[in-house]
Amino acid sequence: MKKYLLLLLALLAVTATAQERSKWAKDMLDAKHKMLVTQMELTQAQQNQFLPLYEAMETEVYNANRQARRIAGEVARKGNNATDADYQRAAEALSNATVQEGEIEARYFAMFSKILSKKQLFHLKQAENNFTRKMLQKKPNK
Repeated sequence: MKKYLLLLLALLAVTATAQERSKWAKDMLDAKHKMLVTQMELTQAQQNQFLPLYEAMETEVYNANRQARRIAGEVARKGNNATDADYQRAAEALSNATVQEGEIEARYFAMFSKILSKKQLFHLKQAENNFTRKMLQKKPNK
């Protein structure tokens, strides 16, 4: 009985943590959208078209980077047992992720240019950088 109770408590803790992460991710996404909308001065019609595309772009970029981080993590876990081939594969994956990110952004930029003004396109990268800077300032020191 104690085993089941402990298992249930552990599952509840994991579920609560996952829910907290999910809520945090949604809060961050909402804050980023709000900052983009404000700094780029998007109309409601632009928001309706741009934000879903922007989210799709960010998902693609995230997935490209996640794959590279997974490979790099595998090599890091090998520690001193990692081979030169392992390091090569990880370095290439990380480098290729940067290239992929640029390709993804370029593809979406073409779509964004059909929705946004030239001025708004210019302010997009500034708004993204401002958001990142703001989040880094809020990061607690370890």
